[in-house]
Amino acid sequence: MRAWTVMEIGEPEDVLQLRTAQEPDLGPGEVKIRVEAAAVNFFDNLLCRGTYQEHPPLPFTPGAEVAGRVVAAGDGARLKEGQRVLATPALPRGGWAEMVCVTAESAYEIPEAMTMAEAAALFINYQTARYSLRRANLRRGDVLLVHAGAGGVGSAAIQLGAAAGARVIATAGGPEKGEICRQQGAEIAVDYLREDFSQVVKDATGGRGADVVFDPVGGDVTDLSRKCIAPEGRILIIGFAGGRVAQIPANHMLVKNYDVVGIHWGLWRRLQPHGVDEAHEAIVRAYARGEIHPLVGRVCPFEDAPKALAALTARETWGKVVLQV
Repeated sequence: MRAWTVMEIGEPEDVLQLRTAQEPDLGPGEVKIRVEAAAVNFFDNLLCRGTYQEHPPLPFTPGAEVAGRVVAAGDGARLKEGQRVLATPALPRGGWAEMVCVTAESAYEIPEAMTMAEAAALFINYQTARYSLRRANLRRGDVLLVHAGAGGVGSAAIQLGAAAGARVIATAGGPEKGEICRQQGAEIAVDYLREDFSQVVKDATGGRGADVVFDPVGGDVTDLSRKCIAPEGRILIIGFAGGRVAQIPANHMLVKNYDVVGIHWGLWRRLQPHGVDEAHEAIVRAYARGEIHPLVGRVCPFEDAPKALAALTARETWGKVVLQV
């Protein structure tokens, strides 16, 4: 089989190599999946560069999300040959490969109506967004400010927030991405390249501000969000795609009566795996009802993985970028 392999740490375009690899051996309780689609995530870039919070041993294959069909099941595995699944391979045996083996607990059935590209784009984005909005205790009628709304996790937050009855305001860079946010369910889309989103939020809420801020960007975006957070509001710290970790003064939280909530979905998954299973079932039901639809912005040939990752890192894409294997 073929697999993208990182032999040494460095820039992705330099260190990613498409190599012939031995097909993985199937262990007890595992399933072997023929990969048909694999997601590209921002942290794949960080893994190649050695700057991610995880440091898998070399050599390793990136890729945290795949979709395909089960071709074999080990002893004790709850899935059967032929089932359509999405899965989250564990490093160093990631999903940018033609075959992967994962524990049965890391694979989830998908409905026939869902395409493989949609399935590869579903799990991490919607699990993260759903967990975040639950931690925020999002209520019907709340004002939800979603940053990077045209991205994978941002678009998931818009869709889930709108389905929950929130009034969604989204930020994105440029008019095209703003229109994408509106298509996902945002009432207002703010072009942060041309507008001060904090002022737009204040104007749209009569000066009160946003009840919940969904922030996967960090840095200046977090700083500016503090100017438009409502009393008793909640700022959700999802990640730091902007590159800088913002410092939030405790006295400002006190004076304005707001909460800052850290969101580490991976930790929750380790501590509450049954909660993740229940969340997946709820997300699939929402898909069946038409409340959510994974935003796949680009499907690239498997051979173009480095180019796809470079485009994502340069913010030249929207939605989820998926490799067709």
